[in-house]
Amino acid sequence: MQNRTVEGSPGSVARLFITVTVAVMAFSAVLGALGAVYHSDFLNQLHPYLFFIGFGNLAILIFNRYLTSAIYPEMKIDERKQRGYVYGVLVSLVMIAVAVFMQWPLLKAFTGLYLMVLVLGPLKEIFTTLSIPKIWKEVSVRYYIFDVIFLLNANLGLFTLGLKEAFPDQGIIPFFVTQSAYFLGSSFPLSISVMGFLYTYAWKQSSRRELMTLLFSLWFYIFVGGVLVFLIVILMGNYLGMMLVSHILLLGVMAMLGGFGVYLYNFFRTRFHHPALAFLLSGLALLFATSAYGIMNVYYIQGIPFGAHPPIRADQMWIYHSHTHAALLGWITFSFVGMIYIVIPAIVRKDSLSLLREGHALERILKPETMHLAFVQLTVMLLSGVGILLAFFLENDLLLGGAGAVFAFAVLFLIVNLKRELYRE
Repeated sequence: MQNRTVEGSPGSVARLFITVTVAVMAFSAVLGALGAVYHSDFLNQLHPYLFFIGFGNLAILIFNRYLTSAIYPEMKIDERKQRGYVYGVLVSLVMIAVAVFMQWPLLKAFTGLYLMVLVLGPLKEIFTTLSIPKIWKEVSVRYYIFDVIFLLNANLGLFTLGLKEAFPDQGIIPFFVTQSAYFLGSSFPLSISVMGFLYTYAWKQSSRRELMTLLFSLWFYIFVGGVLVFLIVILMGNYLGMMLVSHILLLGVMAMLGGFGVYLYNFFRTRFHHPALAFLLSGLALLFATSAYGIMNVYYIQGIPFGAHPPIRADQMWIYHSHTHAALLGWITFSFVGMIYIVIPAIVRKDSLSLLREGHALERILKPETMHLAFVQLTVMLLSGVGILLAFFLENDLLLGGAGAVFAFAVLFLIVNLKRELYRE
């Protein structure tokens, strides 16, 4: 295979995306590990901001756009704009780091406003190019478009959070605007992207395509609507409603995990062992863990008003941290690493979206050695991820820091492993 990518081409932008994105994920994990070992409030506060602002915005502005354009070619990709988005997000990371270090909440608010302006461009392109009926026609596009809308809302949350911290005595900002609410809002669009991807590159190719389309369309309403209803019942303090909605979402996740396990068994049995699918299965397994921890979290949240600190009983904070990290390092990171192993090599190989559009993204694009090392990477990430969750339960900061550092370097290995695919002649 020969790569003929040139500066500004889809392949070159895809290379830039994976380098910056993986570096942000790994750096955030390293800072979290250092914060745990040295008990640094600054590092503990900064690392989730870096993850959600850096990875969250880049994943939707760049990666999500590739997936949407692969389905609707009229959603053309302007490589110059995409490079601008990457550099713009990097600027926002510098701003949020300064804001947290100097404790300048107005700079935090400005960062959120700046990111809102950044996201408004792609959002305008979407709704001036695609009609609502056309968006609703494709199940996966329905997921992808809502990602951009929720990303705009998440950045609005950062803006209002900064204002609330700057003017705590003003009652204009709603009480539910908290750091936890912002991180939850930022994780939501990433979760929706993975759902759309699973449909497009897995079940959509099933022999029961019509049934899969119906089920994923139904899951769209349950997942998106369920999370929004869950937020409402939290604000209302309705304990029964929180328990009911969380169990419905858990059952849905169990169905997806079991169904994807069957799909993966059939795929591996008849074709070949694709590491990206194993990453996605691991992500779903950790989404199940996230949901289970979430139900335990709801159990201990009873009687504690939303936005309180700590959010649950102090002796049960390990459940809260396990819930957030199973989602952050588990469900989101594992799933996107798997998606990157499929999408980025497919783009670079042809320096276009042709392999994604033709449905050949799951073919043997990667070298056997690359796939083998990807499975090794997955094993290390799983072991270190379990170590992080165990460290919260044991309240062992050394284990937490060590497992977090190993996890960070395992994620960073993605750049090394794909280098042979993205730069070989």
